[in-house]
Amino acid sequence: MKTRIYVTLKNGVLDPQGKAIHHALEGLGFGGVESVRQGKLIEIEHADDVSDADLDAMCRKLLANTVIENYRIERG
Repeated sequence: MKTRIYVTLKNGVLDPQGKAIHHALEGLGFGGVESVRQGKLIEIEHADDVSDADLDAMCRKLLANTVIENYRIERG
C-alpha cells in the first residue's frame, strides 16, 4: 500500500524558500503570483496492516516538526 503525507508550514511561519521561489518566478516574467508557500510530499510504501495511528505517530515523531508544520495523511 502507498500513503502520501503532505507537510506544510503553519500560517504565520516565515517561509524563506517560498519567498525565493516567488522572487525567481517574478524574475522569469511570471506575473500575478501573490505568494508562494513551499511544503514537502513524502510517499511511504508499507504493508496493509500499518495502522492510521502508526502513520500519525511517524509524522509526529519524525516526518513533521509539529511546532511549525502541519501534516495531512492520504492513504492510497
